[in-house]
Amino acid sequence: VQLQASGGGLVQAGGSLRLSCVASGRAVSNYDMGWFRQAPGKEREFIAGISWSGGRRHYADSVKGRFTISRDNVKNTVYLQMNSLKPEDTAVYYCAQSSPATMMYDLWGQGTQVTVSS
Repeated sequence: VQLQASGGGLVQAGGSLRLSCVASGRAVSNYDMGWFRQAPGKEREFIAGISWSGGRRHYADSVKGRFTISRDNVKNTVYLQMNSLKPEDTAVYYCAQSSPATMMYDLWGQGTQVTVSS
């Protein structure tokens, strides 16, 4: 079972990126999913989550109104659309899968680097 995140890169402030997280070995349709990020010297922080059906979404205040999490269970993929990017959004972004038993994120992807230049 693996989560593969992609779509990161270098973008100017105000620009957009879309991250993708593809699951292999396990259907994501049964699981809540989330995106996290970790900037240099900082702890990993939650930024967005989506329920297994896509019916519930929640965001960290720092990205609310700029980022949108979505999912395509047929493609076994979760997305993070990031608009109006700021230099402080620079971080390694990780997708994660939540365990229905513990409600904790227990499966993590390898991360994709997002760098926003000013």
